[in-house]
Amino acid sequence: MELIFTDKIYLWFLLSLPILVMAHFWTLKHTRKRALRFANYEAIERVTGGKVLPRNYGQLIVRLIIVILVILAVTSPVLYYQGEASDFDYVLAIDASGSMLADDYQPNRLEAAKNAALLFIDSLKGNSRVGIVSFSGVPIVKQELSDDLSNAKDIIKNLEVETAGGTAIGEAIITSSNLLLAGTRSKIIILLTDGQNNIGINPQEALKSIGKEKIVIHTIGIGTQEGGKFLKELNIISNLDEDTLKYIADTTQGSYHRAVTNEELKDVFKSLATTKETKLSFNLSFLLMLLALFLLFGEWTLSNTKYRILP
Repeated sequence: MELIFTDKIYLWFLLSLPILVMAHFWTLKHTRKRALRFANYEAIERVTGGKVLPRNYGQLIVRLIIVILVILAVTSPVLYYQGEASDFDYVLAIDASGSMLADDYQPNRLEAAKNAALLFIDSLKGNSRVGIVSFSGVPIVKQELSDDLSNAKDIIKNLEVETAGGTAIGEAIITSSNLLLAGTRSKIIILLTDGQNNIGINPQEALKSIGKEKIVIHTIGIGTQEGGKFLKELNIISNLDEDTLKYIADTTQGSYHRAVTNEELKDVFKSLATTKETKLSFNLSFLLMLLALFLLFGEWTLSNTKYRILP
């Protein structure tokens, strides 16, 4: 179980709590002076036993809790926990840039990825739906979410290298997430790439924009340590940005895999298809705001009854 704050910057507002405490006692002190100026102190002392005005510790604690709850709510906290899920909505985001023709996989990276993706489709359980996105410099939706797995396999078989240059990983994340928004089941993106983001929105910004959508992203880096050539006359070798792929997986509670052989790539896809236990998520913002509202009404009641201070 893990708690993630999507908009951590708002946590800085917690530094205002000491100021609220000081303001409370400062206000109480000056209210006491005004009360003593116009009140019959001797009569009040006999009734209260010397305590002219209550210090309202309970009221202060309630107000602090309300402020804390509101601050935590606006940070969009998401609770991740292990749970069972029978049906998933998947989007396969497959890199189709020119470097996927590199020959360190047989016959090349793209064909190896397609064969592994087909095995993934065959291994799906339950009533899972699948969407397909290919990307290079721009992402292209090849199939919307659908339970027609036969059609999904046909689309995968016909995937080819895209003409647009570059590798837009951030854009692929946004496009894949948009396909998942309408669903109510567990949302998973399987992102396969052999390169590094070099065009469009960066992955960090993409993850920030989808942070509230409860989407898990599993990343797969395809490429051997030695690399492979895809434009042999130019002797070009693509480099894998593992740090970014690990960051994407960690931020969304997914997993990162690096497959260096065709068989390893197939094993990774198969393991992601057959798992029943996954990290589920629950956004706590609404619950925290509801609790803050409940305490606010309670505090208002206290302020007008037992702890009411007359000027």
